[in-house]
Amino acid sequence: MPALPVAPDAPVRVRFCPSPTGNPHVGMVRTCLFNWAYARHTGGTFIFRIEDTDAARDSEESYEQLLEALRWLGFDWDEGPEVGGPHAPYRQSERMQIYADVAAKLEEAGFAYRCFCTPEELEERREAARAAGKTPGYDGHCRNLGDAERAAYAAEGRQAALRFGMPGHDFVWNDVVRGELRFEAEHVPDYVLVRANGEPLYTLVNPVDDALMGVTHVLRGEDLLSSTPRQIALHNALADIGVGHGLMPNFGHLPYVMGEGNRKLSKRDPESSLRMYRDSGYLPEGLANYLALLGWSFGEDREFFSKTEMAAVFDVARVNPNPARFDLAKCTAVNADWIRHLSATDLAERLIPYLQSEGVLAETVTPEQHALLLQAVPLVQERMEVLTQGVAMLSFLFVGDRFTLDADDAAAVLTADSQPVLARAHDALDALASWNTTDIEAALRETLISGLGLKPKVAFTAVRVAVTGRRVSPPLFESLELLGRDMSLARLDAARKMH
Repeated sequence: MPALPVAPDAPVRVRFCPSPTGNPHVGMVRTCLFNWAYARHTGGTFIFRIEDTDAARDSEESYEQLLEALRWLGFDWDEGPEVGGPHAPYRQSERMQIYADVAAKLEEAGFAYRCFCTPEELEERREAARAAGKTPGYDGHCRNLGDAERAAYAAEGRQAALRFGMPGHDFVWNDVVRGELRFEAEHVPDYVLVRANGEPLYTLVNPVDDALMGVTHVLRGEDLLSSTPRQIALHNALADIGVGHGLMPNFGHLPYVMGEGNRKLSKRDPESSLRMYRDSGYLPEGLANYLALLGWSFGEDREFFSKTEMAAVFDVARVNPNPARFDLAKCTAVNADWIRHLSATDLAERLIPYLQSEGVLAETVTPEQHALLLQAVPLVQERMEVLTQGVAMLSFLFVGDRFTLDADDAAAVLTADSQPVLARAHDALDALASWNTTDIEAALRETLISGLGLKPKVAFTAVRVAVTGRRVSPPLFESLELLGRDMSLARLDAARKMH
């Protein structure tokens, strides 16, 4: 059987096909990002497909989380759920009849055969192969069974899986990320396409969908590299039975994303959870920007860019095949750059949901609260790395009578020794004729620095904790102006009565 041609000039069609199991993770997002960027760079088609044929592990909740995650990150897709397309449906659970029909054709054409081996028999033969120093793959036991032997197994009540018969030669292909790769035939034994219970496996459904949907480039994780020879063989067989567009996809295997201890980042690692970054207040722009740096370079030592800017220059050939290490500190620094890049108005809008989730703001934000937030945001923008830090620093402005002190900060700062400072600060501010940043600063400096001879850190930290509740806050004098005379004096009065 001749190998299918790869058409480098065909219009690019890539796919992102996650399984809806658990929460979306950063490795999944990085794969999506590279596929999306390649499609947008080439003017090609980005297909979003859901691999949900495993009923025991897939869930509708995870499916909804996938859609929400891609929307949050700003991805758009040309074909897929909610968009449709010429190859709908795009959920594999809705394409079962297609897979059953293709499997039947593969068996009829002699590319696949019924395998009656039990799991115990398979394991026993694998152990024997290991003991003999051989590769412990399937030994082809059922490949050439006669009709009588198959009938005998069926009479025993055995259920048969459908297994693909590999052609028995080595596989060589040019990986668009890694260059020429070779797998020897002995390391690619016959494999199962359909379980004995009739459920199709990834090994069947993804190549079938790639063929039917005209996918030209399969860009996926390095962990799937060993399955590529199987898929190449299956694509050739599919073409022979008239399934698909008759071209072999270009395969490209993206590098591992490594976590702590130079081990592959897994779904179970806390730093891999997309939800963690959303809940912590990372911007989608910042997270996507950092993930783009994991195995790819924009060039010119540039590390700050948008998805659109990335797509304009994205080249698969510039993907580094070596493992990329996920550095949370670097990810946070990139996110901080994006926070500083936003306009104050944009940043305020992004802070509102976090302020609401913490109960600082109600579901309906009043015009006065919105105006106050717009005034306050520029005071903290340079100090923030994630949005939740902004919530912590700004909450004191909106909580009114629900104001509370950070227990640790209050214990460390609002001691008996701070009472004279708070009393003098209260009286100096109470005497002001006008309430503005300039006059507030002048009064406090005159009273606490010149009058009491205190260093600024000692003098102002007690006032800061008393009125904002924390040692980390927006600039003190501006905070007092925004908080207002009455609330500021009330909080100073309450703090000085603590001892």
